[in-house]
Amino acid sequence: MSSFLLECCVDSVESALNAAEGGADRLELCSGLVIGGITPTPALYEQIRSRISLPVHILIRPRFGDFLYSREELSVMEADIRAFRRAGAQGVVIGCLKEDGALDLEAMKRLIDAADGMSVTLHRAFDMCRDPLEALDQARSLGVHTILTSGQADACVHGIPLLNQLLEQAGGALTILAGAGINEEAVRVLLMQTGLTAFHMSGKKVLESAMRFRNPDVSMGLPGLSEYEIWRTDTESVRAVRRLLQ
Repeated sequence: MSSFLLECCVDSVESALNAAEGGADRLELCSGLVIGGITPTPALYEQIRSRISLPVHILIRPRFGDFLYSREELSVMEADIRAFRRAGAQGVVIGCLKEDGALDLEAMKRLIDAADGMSVTLHRAFDMCRDPLEALDQARSLGVHTILTSGQADACVHGIPLLNQLLEQAGGALTILAGAGINEEAVRVLLMQTGLTAFHMSGKKVLESAMRFRNPDVSMGLPGLSEYEIWRTDTESVRAVRRLLQ
């Protein structure tokens, strides 16, 4: 068995099947990956669980945008976590910040309590923290198991100095999961320049919609995003990374 972990972020049954075929060890499940991911539906989780035996961690994010959540949003997030825990999901992926860029410890504790023994990943809200080293210590004290991070960079290969600092400070007490721009080339670099053993990728490939009629006068999405492109995890992209992580 490999000592490395390869997690794939997916937002559809098709992507989940492709990730599993490519050799993923675990799935992070969301909806709307094109906007960074939001909480998926229970039905999507059930469809994937019925066809794939990999562990599934659920992204808990009620909306697009920042990670400063209202009281009402936190209540929804708690309820979502409990629902997915009852449904059998192995973990949750969460992150809450305060106005000043610090980790919101009270909000995080509420969500971790709702998880009640599930594996907990602090997602890339961590990369928006004002002080990542302080946030790591706080996350560890809260009982977070994994931090997903690019090293506060636009892509993980540009965050190597901080990633190495985080690895040293974590000391094995929690897992540093490298994400943002993970592909075969990036993993080669990270394996040479860091001690990372956990990697998070979407392996996305953009597919053209089969729609023939396209109304040019109406937009249903965000400006600048094509409504006729579909993101799917590419089996071969995942397999290429898996081959490096033996």
